[in-house]
This record gives sequence, C-alpha cells and structure tokens, in this order.
Amino acid sequence: MDPIEQRILTIIDEKTPELYRFANDIYSRGEPGFREFCTAGKIARQFRALGLPVEEGLAVTGVKARLGSGRGPTAAVISELDGIRCAEHPFANPENGVSHACGHHAQMTAMLGAAMALTDPEVREALDGDAVFFAVPAEEHVDAPIRRELREAGKIRFNGGKSELIRIGAFDDVDVALTTHVHMVECGSDLLLGNLSCNGFVAKTVVLHGKAAHAANAPHLAVNALNAASLGLSAIGMLRETFREQDYVRVHPIITKGGSAVNVVPDEVRLEMQVRAKTLGAMRAASEKVDRAFTGAAYAIGATAEILDEQGYLPIIAREADEVLLKSAALLEDVSWEPVDIIRHNTASTDVGDLTHLLPVVNFTHGGFSGSLHSQDFTITDEYKALAVPAKLMALTVYQLLRDGGKEARRIKAEFQPVFTKESYTAYVEGLDKK
Repeated sequence: MDPIEQRILTIIDEKTPELYRFANDIYSRGEPGFREFCTAGKIARQFRALGLPVEEGLAVTGVKARLGSGRGPTAAVISELDGIRCAEHPFANPENGVSHACGHHAQMTAMLGAAMALTDPEVREALDGDAVFFAVPAEEHVDAPIRRELREAGKIRFNGGKSELIRIGAFDDVDVALTTHVHMVECGSDLLLGNLSCNGFVAKTVVLHGKAAHAANAPHLAVNALNAASLGLSAIGMLRETFREQDYVRVHPIITKGGSAVNVVPDEVRLEMQVRAKTLGAMRAASEKVDRAFTGAAYAIGATAEILDEQGYLPIIAREADEVLLKSAALLEDVSWEPVDIIRHNTASTDVGDLTHLLPVVNFTHGGFSGSLHSQDFTITDEYKALAVPAKLMALTVYQLLRDGGKEARRIKAEFQPVFTKESYTAYVEGLDKK
C-alpha cells in the first residue's frame, strides 16, 4: 500500500461518522425520479463545502461536481438520487410514499466519501486527470403520467435520467464511469466486482376501448374493455412457454384504470407494463407477442386496443472485474470480495445499461443489508460495509485509474468498443417514439 492509498483509507475512516449522518438523513427523505430537489440540494451543498465547482439542474435535478484541471482523462463516480415507491417501508417519506429500499442512499454516501478523500490536497496532487462526482436523477423508471408531463413541459425528452443526460451531452467529457449498488444477485461476499449482464425493457401502455352500458339492465349493449384486458392477460400467460429461457423474458403488467363505476360496464381500461429481456432482439420479439395478445383479445371481445411503446432501458453489457477494482479491493482489510462470473445474469433493469453501450462502466456491488430490494424489509444491517466500504473502493479505484498519467483510464477507454455514439444513440431513442 502506497502513502496515497493509505491516506485515502485514513480520511474515509475519519469521516465515517459524518457519512453515516448524511446517509441516515437522506434515508428517510426519499423522492421520486426527476423530483429529487431536496436530495439534490443536499448533495450540492456537500460538494460546495469541499470546494468543488458544481453544476445543478442537469436533466431537471442532476448535480455534477468536478475535481481537476482537465490535464488528463476523466473518471466519473455516479450515484442515483431517486427512491422507489414503497410506502410500507419503515423509513418511507410520509409526504410521498417513496423510500430508499433501493439502496440509492448508500450510493450517494459512497460518492460523497470518495469526494471527501479525493479532494484532500495530498491525494488531489497525485491524480493525473479529473474526477467527476455525478448525482443523477430518475434511475427508477418513473410513472408514465409523470414522464409525459415532463416531456410535454419540455423539461425532458428521454425517459431515463442517464439517458436524458447522455442526450444533453453531460457525459461527453467522461472517459470512464464508476457505478455501484447494493447486491442485486445473491452473493456471499461483501463485494462483487464487475458487471453482470442485466435485462433491458420496453415500457408499454395498453388502452382498451369498449362501450359503456348499465351493467345489470343492458350488458348486452356494451363492449366490456375489462374483459378484453383479462383475455389479453390470459393470452400473455399462455405465451410464456414460447419465451426462451436464455432470453430471460419478464412481462409484468398492472391495471391502472379498470372502470369508472361498479354498475357500468367498463368502456376504457388502461394497463402499464414492462417487457424485459436480455437482448434488444429478444425485447422486440417479446414486445410484439404482447401486442398481438392484446390486439387479438380486443378483437375477440369487440373492443379496440391502443398500444403505446416508450423508451425503457437498454440491457447491461457484461464486464469482468477490471484490474483497478481487483487491486483496490485487495487493500481493504476484513472485507471479502469476489469477481463476477459473467455467465450469470441479472433479470432486473437499470439505465446503467444505456451507459454500457457508450462508455466503459467499472462496477461493483456490495452487502451490508438484509431483506429484498424494493420491499419493506430492506434494511441496512452493517453501516460500515454498506456505506464506508463502497466509499473506500470508489476512491481507491479513481486513484488507480488516474495515477501515473492516467494510464489505466486511458487503456480502458482505448480498449472499449462502443455500440453507439451519442449521435446514433440519440437517433435510436428518437426512433422508438416514431414506431
């Protein structure tokens, strides 16, 4: 361990009580995507207290701070501002029912801890490049009405926080991105190094139009849109045997409008759903099957189906543990770790997937919690492993990337083969709206 690495670890140990207070403060103040104004303000104030220049209001609520002079490559430490709608969680925000049962408060704490260490004058002098600390909005896919409201108001054009930030050029100056999350797959170690593949998804709204009539006196004059919805849901169930196991298809709808009154045959029923799969091709194929299910069900009942597809998230492209992560993790005492087995797959989705198509993303997940993600039993059980350890690993990894002329960051960027440029990515997303 060299003196800078030791200095990083010492600083975070000294700042641990402050980090815990910060985490506990925002833990009970969850906010929905693109509406994280309070959380963004707290992050911005912390950055300014460290003497960092700050940009605010990026993609509505994003906060970006920079450390460095532009003399080398740029590594971005990314955290996510929003919470998840889980009003049953004991620390849900009573004002909106949003909680950090997603663990995003741990990400923000790790990013802040890394910033505290890397802004130390001695550490800062050892960096041959820039560190960007980027709190981004709306990783959890927000409700369709909120998305449409923001788009109609001209506040966003793309649905995801990172997607919108890509569109406006906020990642143009980033060479390597660093991300973390609480464990998303079963793992017996404190740290899982690398990035498993994850599902992408299509966001789909289905509106079934029928004809209203009195439910008791004249049902024969009606066209029951709820029956069409039920038939469509049954058809999806029958289609499941056609989904290949290797594509990891998941279709999960909810009915957001089922009728207007119990004594009136429903003439309009609305469903929202996500159609997930491991690859873009499998996403498209599954989406087409779902469309046929509802179109055919509507026809059978005498209703009509209006189907709107919107941008979801791209699948994550798997990445093995980078050497900078392995070296950094080896410096952490009393912390167990293992590299990812990229044969494994995570069926959840995140807009980090969009980033992996444009930038090299160095990722790890961590423990220190119990319960299930997005549920009321999610809880932090070990603050050190959930908050301080990720901060240490983030800071050490940035140092590994940017030391010695930034050679590791330069190498990772040079070896990365992007699927999209920003321009082709933007064209791809805009093309989804035209279909």
